Formats: sequence, structure tokens, C-alpha cells
Amino acid sequence: MHDYTIIEMENKFEDLRNKIATAYIGGGQERIAKQHEKGKLTARERIELLLDNGSFEEIGMLKEHRSFDFGMEKQQFPGDGVITGYGTVYGRLVYVFAQDFTVFGGALSETHAEKICKIMDLAMESGAPVIGLNDSGGARIQEGVNSLGGYADIFYRNTIASGVIPQISAIMGPCAGGAVYSPAITDFILMVEHTSYMFVTGPNVVKTVTNEEVTSEELGGAETHASKSGVTHITAAHDLDCIQKIKTLLSYLPQNNTEKPPALPYELNIEYRDKLNDIIPENPMHPYDMKEVIYEIADENSFFEIHKDYADNMIVGFARLAGKSIGIVANQPYSLAGVLDVECSKKGARFVRFCDCFNIPLLVLVDVPGFLPGTDQEWRGIITNGAKLLYAFSEATVPRITVITRKAYGGAYDVMNSKHIGADFNYAWPSAEIAVMGAKGASEIIFKNEISKAENPSEKLKEKEKEYQEKFANPYRAAARGFVDEVIEPRETRRKLIKSFAALENKKVLKYPKKHGNIPL
Repeated sequence: MHDYTIIEMENKFEDLRNKIATAYIGGGQERIAKQHEKGKLTARERIELLLDNGSFEEIGMLKEHRSFDFGMEKQQFPGDGVITGYGTVYGRLVYVFAQDFTVFGGALSETHAEKICKIMDLAMESGAPVIGLNDSGGARIQEGVNSLGGYADIFYRNTIASGVIPQISAIMGPCAGGAVYSPAITDFILMVEHTSYMFVTGPNVVKTVTNEEVTSEELGGAETHASKSGVTHITAAHDLDCIQKIKTLLSYLPQNNTEKPPALPYELNIEYRDKLNDIIPENPMHPYDMKEVIYEIADENSFFEIHKDYADNMIVGFARLAGKSIGIVANQPYSLAGVLDVECSKKGARFVRFCDCFNIPLLVLVDVPGFLPGTDQEWRGIITNGAKLLYAFSEATVPRITVITRKAYGGAYDVMNSKHIGADFNYAWPSAEIAVMGAKGASEIIFKNEISKAENPSEKLKEKEKEYQEKFANPYRAAARGFVDEVIEPRETRRKLIKSFAALENKKVLKYPKKHGNIPL
């Protein structure tokens, strides 16, 4: 009897091992080989590279679909096309799901969605980030409305989790139709070049409806969404690069909205950066690269840019200052003179709101000539889109520091984290000009009659320009009013910011009770 029991238990263990082995190969070796031929890793390979060695604990490995239509009962795969669980990245807890394209093309079923919802619920309850590795042909059409309901369950949780835990979506294959709306609600979208795409309606439907001929890559590839639509925040050359960028991104973020972002050990040293004194060109009409300013201010090699290829007249990204995470928003004089337009306003507003959600202090570097004029901008809603950036800064309660490097003209001065909308410290370099507009335009308006009556109107205009510049083309009038806290040498900027952010570390803001504000979406 005793021997029989041992044999019986061994059979049960063997049965379990076989089921686990079946789950591990997903749709089978042939489909795994096809995935590799496309230059893509499998779902399990992606998780293995993302998480610390040996840290992954899988949930729902043996879960199967419950569909009996169209012969589906004869096609059962343990896990049902998605691998879910938790583990650590650099020792910090994360929850993850990875869609398995080798099983039904990663198509989402009711049970597939249940597995994703399960780990999203656990992530919120545990206060840990959730990472989705998307590689799916879309809804499993054999299940009809059950599949659609599964998508909606996920969308709802994305919304509830927003601002509570960081949510990161990596598009590592197809993501089409309703499936795109889950990543769209998350905080950051990464896409892999040439092997991933996102669109609501594919090339065939586009051709039928609009008669446009377009490829999947042109319609919704990584480059398209990185540069044209702004849907994706970060692109990667291949799967491994994408996974490494997820890990780097996580290193700047807190676990949830109740924690501060992680800090690396740092010993204060000589924090002056002499190179900053030589960055601003003598000719105020000449551009310079604001990234050079960022590189000198931030810890070495710590700047991680977001939305690099979209609306490049504004720079946003994460960096470290004395080992601590900060978010940076900066005008870029190298592109459109750093002017504010529809795209960069949306880009900046989104980033500011993310940083405010997750207690990441904000540094704003200002060199802005105003808002971009023209019918195109007005008809596309520069008013409401510019207001998004204004609203985002005004609403933010994290430490906020502004440095005006050169121009700060018109309403754009107000919008770019001015003292008037709640910035904690505002510094200006001696090269800063804070005025309603540039000297030439202002002189043409203020001294219009005087110039028109002059014997030599062009000489009179130059004279009045110089007069206006002497009065306003400097930061001292603003400093005298307290709109600028201090005028500093550029070389002092890093040292000053380290001390200022340290002074604001425990900042708290009391807010009026309300359900939520009504941002001009």
C-alpha cells in the first residue's frame, strides 16, 4: 500500500511537470522559430531579460480559455496566450504581463483578459509598477463580445491605476483595433522599430474607406508614432534594447504615488560648471543647443529623454541631480527658436502631469520667444493646447524651479513655470530678457508715431530698439519686482539647483477639496 501511494504521487508529480513543460513551449517549437525569424523574442524570453535572474513568479500558468464555438474546445494551450506574474527589476517589485504571439497570435480572450486584470489589481494593492509587453493580433474573434468585454475590463483598470502606480507599455509586435487603447491610457509607450505597429484601423480598411495606399509601418510603425503622432514616447532598435530602456526608465520612478523616487548615493563636490558661462551666443538671434545646458547641470550621463523625436522645440526627460531623480522641461532654441506650439504644449503638459503624479521634482529651462503665430496653429487650437501646459504647471505641487537662460517673452513667459503660477524658485542668467515681446516689435508699437515722423525712420527704430533693450532686455527689472528670486552666473546653476531642491524636499501644498479639475483637453 505504501509503495503504491509513492508511485501514485510520483505519477501526479510527473503529470504536473508535463503540464508545466507544455505551458513553457506556448504554441510549439515551430511557432517559436517563426517568432525568432521575425527578429522577435518570445514572451518568456522577454520576461527573463526584463526581470532580475530567478525573481519571476508566474500566476495563472495553467489557465485555459472557456470557448466552445468554432472548434475552439479542441485547441487548448495552458496560459491562454499571455504570461503573467511578478518579479523584481534591480531589486524592486514589478508586475508584468507578456502576450505570447505563438498562441493564437496573442489574441485576447476572456480568460486572457482575466489574467491581465488579476496582476493589475495586485499591482495596485501592492503599490508596484505594472509593465505590459504587448504582442497581439487583437481580439479573439471566436469569442465575440466576451473578448471585447475583456478589453474594457483592462481599460477600466488602466484608468483606475493612473496616477497610483507607474504603467509602462512596450509594443513588441502588432497592437491594433481596440487593443491600442490600453497602452494609450498608460504612462509610457515604447515601440520596437520595424517589428511593432499600432493603429485603430489597418491598411486594408484605410484603403477601402479612403482609397489611401499605406503600409503597416507607414501607418503605425515606431518611427511614425515617435515623430508624427507622438503616440510613442521611446523607440528601440530591437527587443533587447526595448527591455533595457524599460529598466532604465524604471530607475527614475517611484514604486507608487505615495513614495519618493529612488536616489543614488552621491557625495557633494565642486559643483560649478564653467562651460555654462560660454553657452549663450553673443548674438541673441543665434541658436544654441539646450541639451548642452542639461548635460552640464545634470549628473553625468543621467539624462534620459522622453518623446525625443516629437515636437523637438521642447525637450522633456528624466535626469539625476546629486543622485536624485528630477523631471526636466526645456525650450530648445535649435528648433523653431524654442517657440511654443500645439505639439510641444501637449508634450510638455503630459510630462509635467506624470512627474506631479509621482512626486518627481521639476526643473524648467526657459528660452522662449512666445507662441507660434499663424492660421495653422490657431485653427488647430493653440489656445486650448497652450492652456494644457499652463494648467499642468499651475496644478503641479511637486518642487518646481525655473531657470531663464535667455528670452522669456509674452504669455509664454507666464506659461513656462513662472513665479506667478506657483514656481518655488525662479533664477535667471544675466543674459535673460523678460518682456512682453522682443525689442524690435515692441519699439515698432510703442514708438510708432515717433518713428514715422522721423527724418530717418530706420535709424530712429534702431535708436528706440536700443532704448527698449536697455530697459527690458535684462532680468533686473523682474528681479526688482521679485518675479525672479536671483540672478546667477550660469556656472553656479548646478550648485544652486542642488541646494534649492534639497530645501524643497519636504514641500507640501494644501489644495482646495474637489473631485478633480477640468483640464482643457
